[in-house]
Amino acid sequence: MAITTTTPGRAQARPGVAPAPPRRRLVPSYRARDALAGYLFVAPQVLGIGLFVLLPLGLIFWYSFHEWNVLAGTFRWVGLENFEKLVADPKLAPVLQATAVFSIGLVVCNLALALLLAVLLNRKVRGMTAFRTIFFSPVVVSLVAWTIVWSFLMQDNGGINGLLQLVGIDGPNWLREGPTAMASVIVVQVFKNVGLNMVLFLAALQGVPQEIQEAARMDGASDRQLFWRITVPLISPTILLTSIITIVGSLQVFAQIAVLTQGGPGISTTVLVYYLVQQAFDFHHFGYGSTLAILLFGIVLVLTIAQWQLRRRWVFYEN
Repeated sequence: MAITTTTPGRAQARPGVAPAPPRRRLVPSYRARDALAGYLFVAPQVLGIGLFVLLPLGLIFWYSFHEWNVLAGTFRWVGLENFEKLVADPKLAPVLQATAVFSIGLVVCNLALALLLAVLLNRKVRGMTAFRTIFFSPVVVSLVAWTIVWSFLMQDNGGINGLLQLVGIDGPNWLREGPTAMASVIVVQVFKNVGLNMVLFLAALQGVPQEIQEAARMDGASDRQLFWRITVPLISPTILLTSIITIVGSLQVFAQIAVLTQGGPGISTTVLVYYLVQQAFDFHHFGYGSTLAILLFGIVLVLTIAQWQLRRRWVFYEN
C-alpha cells in the first residue's frame, strides 16, 4: 500500500486543480513608510494651523457679513453693510494714523537700538555676558507686569518725574498728554523687546567671517566703511527677519495700550487692534469687529509680501 505524505502548512493539491498562488505579504515600501513618517510629523502642525489659523480666519470672513450682538442675541445677514461702515467710519483715519506712527516709531527705534547694542556687546570685554543678560531679561518678564510698573513710573507724580525734579525739571504727565503718550508707549515697548532683536543681531555679527574684515582693513577701509560695506550686507538676512517680526508685532500690540493709556488721550494712542477689540467686546459689534480684523490681516499681508519682494534689492545672497 502506497503512503502519501504532505508538507505541513501547505494544502495538498487535488488532481486536475491548479495550485493556488502563494500569498504575498503586504509590506509597505521604503518610500511609502518614509512618506507616512513625514505626514505623521507634520500632522500636529497642520492640525494646529487648521484649527487655530484657517478656521478662525474663515469664521472672521463669515462674521463680517453679519451683525452679531451677543447681548441682544441677534445674528442676522447684513451683506456689505459692515464694509460700507468701515469706509464711512470717521474714527478709522485717526486710528490708522496712530497705528502708522506707533509701528514706524517702534520698528525704527527697536532695530536701531538692537543693532547698536549688538555691536557694542560683540566686543571681547570682561563682563559682557552680564550686560547681555541685563538687556535680554525684559524679554522674559511678564508683559502685563512690565507695563504696570512703567505705568506707575510715568504717572504725574511717578518715579520718572521725581528724578527730573531732582535736576530742576518739571516733567509732564507722560500718559495723559497727547504728544508724550504715544512716545511713552513706544519707549515702553522698545525696552521690552529690544533684547530679542539684540540677540539675533549678536548671533549674526558673530557669524561674519573675520578674514573678510581683515582683508578690508588691509585695503584701507575705515571702521565706518567696514560696518556699512561689509558687516551690514553680511547680516542683511537677519535684518530682514527682525524687521518682519518687529513690524508684524507692532501691528498686534494691545495689552500695552490697554494698561498704559486705554487709547487716550482722546484716540491719540488708539491703534487698530485696540479699536478692533473695543468694537467687538466693549460695544458688542462683532460683525464690524470682524471687518476690522480683515483690514488688519490685509495690512499685515501686504507689508509682509512687500518686504519679501524687496529683499532681492538689498539682502545679501538673495539676488
